[in-house]
Formats: sequence, structure tokens, C-alpha cells
Amino acid sequence: MRAILLGGGLSLILSLIGTRYAIRVLKAKGYGQEIREDGPDSHKTKRGTPTMGGIVIILSTLVAYGLAKLITGEMPTASALLLLFLFAGCGLVGFLDDFIKIYRQRNLGLRSRAKMIGQTFIALVFAGVAISPWLENSHGIRPASMHLSVLRDWQAWTLPAVLVMLLFWVIITGTSNAVNLTDGLDGLAAGASVMVFGAYTIINIWQSNQTCFQVPRPEAGCYEVRDPLDLAVIAAAITGACFGFLWWNASPAQIFMGDTGSLALGGGLAGLAILTRTEFLLLVLGGLFVMETLSVMMQVSYFKATKGKRIFRMAPIHHHFEMLGWEQVTVVIRFWIVTGFLVALGVGVFYAEWVSSAGV
Repeated sequence: MRAILLGGGLSLILSLIGTRYAIRVLKAKGYGQEIREDGPDSHKTKRGTPTMGGIVIILSTLVAYGLAKLITGEMPTASALLLLFLFAGCGLVGFLDDFIKIYRQRNLGLRSRAKMIGQTFIALVFAGVAISPWLENSHGIRPASMHLSVLRDWQAWTLPAVLVMLLFWVIITGTSNAVNLTDGLDGLAAGASVMVFGAYTIINIWQSNQTCFQVPRPEAGCYEVRDPLDLAVIAAAITGACFGFLWWNASPAQIFMGDTGSLALGGGLAGLAILTRTEFLLLVLGGLFVMETLSVMMQVSYFKATKGKRIFRMAPIHHHFEMLGWEQVTVVIRFWIVTGFLVALGVGVFYAEWVSSAGV
């Protein structure tokens, strides 16, 4: 538990200080955000705001986790290292996208195919290692399982490795792109991420307290998750990093996280869902990200089917409300409220399932 507190606290401090320093450095180098030409007019004033602030979120998390392990004298676990690889790897793809935008002074970075190739490579490496029998612990548990999972593994089916890797690829690329789509208003993605990663911190602590491996005879409702407590350290560290970043990213934002941050956060959420065996629970906890993605899919599909008509005034859906006349701050706060409700619902469902399965 000390490592969790240290990870979250250190990451918060590092992010608060590091983001302020990053703003000065990025401004001095002229690394400003390019704004999409077809976006809301109110966004034109944001042109030139420092971007790639996600670098601070990633570095704060990595350093805080390392210091927490060093101070407590604990060794990193396989699950934690895999999660950090996915988190930083997706962030690297986003960094390349951001850097190209800045270098070429345009709103288009990596081509969609190149970005997908990078995300696919990171996702498949993560998936292949996560289900490898080489990483089984003394109880025969791997970081990721070969089963579908909602709130825990569904033991009815054991999937072939190819299908498992395909499923993980869909979850990782889908979630990272969903957070990327959500990152369109000051503080929206960072604030929502705080709540979802905070929820995963609680879930990981609960799974650790109810693990099947700490009692001679496993009790009903226990969890077969390889390293839940170490995953909680990372979830807390990312939560702290997002808190610190949000201080400077709240409206009016002094810095944007860019694709560097949004892809990393999406990858981190996907990794937590996979490693905690709560893959479909992520659809509830991250319901805001799902809503943003569906709005884009619906808009594009309807536009093509009707040859130019639109469902929303602009997609993703947060821009639709802007076009209706809502202030940006109003949209952000109300979307935070939606996220808070969904997170509370998801954690409640998770706990209710344990109560039911444990016969409490």
C-alpha cells in the first residue's frame, strides 16, 4: 500500500512541476498546436498553444513508479512492466504524430496507416508477451488470460492464441483512439482519465485483497489476477500525473497533452482492462470515450450513406454541443459528470458481482 501512495503522490508532484517547465521549454522552441481548419471558430485562438504535454504524464508515471519500487525495496512485476511498455509505446506513436505536425506546421501528422501500423506493432508485442507461458507465476497464472472477461474470466471458453491477440489488438487500438478523439476540449480527456484510472486503482486494490493465492483454500469470489497490487501502483501514478497536468490544462489550457498523452492514456486503460480481467467493464468505466467514438462512427457512416447529410453538427460529439452554443467549460464539466456517473456505476457493478459470487 505504501508503494501505491508513493506512486500517486510522487507522480502528482512531478507532473505539477514538470508541466510548468514543459510549458516554458515548448513555448521557447515554438512547439505549438495546429488547429483543424473545419473546427469551431472559438478554437482558432488556441493556435500556437504548447502541445506534446503528454511527455510529462508519461515521464512522471515512469519515474514515480520507479521511485516507489526503489523506496519500498520491491521488485517490479511482469504485469507492471508490460503495462508500462504499452503505456509508453502508445505514447511514442503519439509523439511521432505530434512531432510531424509541429515540424511541418500542419494539423496532419502521421498518416492513418502509419499510425495504425505503430499501434498494431505495440499491441501485438504486448499481447504476445502477456499470454506467454514464460511469464506464468508459481500458481500458473499469466499476466493476461486466454478467456473472455467481463468482471473476471469467463471460464466457459478458452480462446486460441490468435483470437486472443486479435481481441487485445481491438481493445488497445480502439481505446487509445477513443481517448484521442475525446481530447478536443481543455481538460476534458485529462479530467475523465483521472476518474477512470482512479477507479482502476480501487479495483486493483480490491482484487489484491481478495486474491485466490493468499489463503490455503481459495474462497468464493476471489480473483485470479497475477499482480494486482503492482498494477494499482501504476494506475495511481497515472492518476496523479493526470491530476498534475490538469492544473495547467484546465480552461484556458496553457498546454495540450497532444496525441502523445491521449494515445498513452488510452493504451494504459486498455492494458489495465486486459491485465485485470475486466475487459468489458471498461466499456462502462470509459463510457465517455465510447460515446465520443460512436458519435464519429455514426457521423461518418450517415454522411456517406446520405451523400452529405449529418446527424451531429460536428463530431466528435463534444463539438456538437459547442455548435449548439454551449460554452466549452460547460461541455467539459457536464461530460465529467457523465464520466463520474459511469465510473460509479462500473465500480458498483464490480463490487455487486463480488458480493453475489462470494455469497455475502
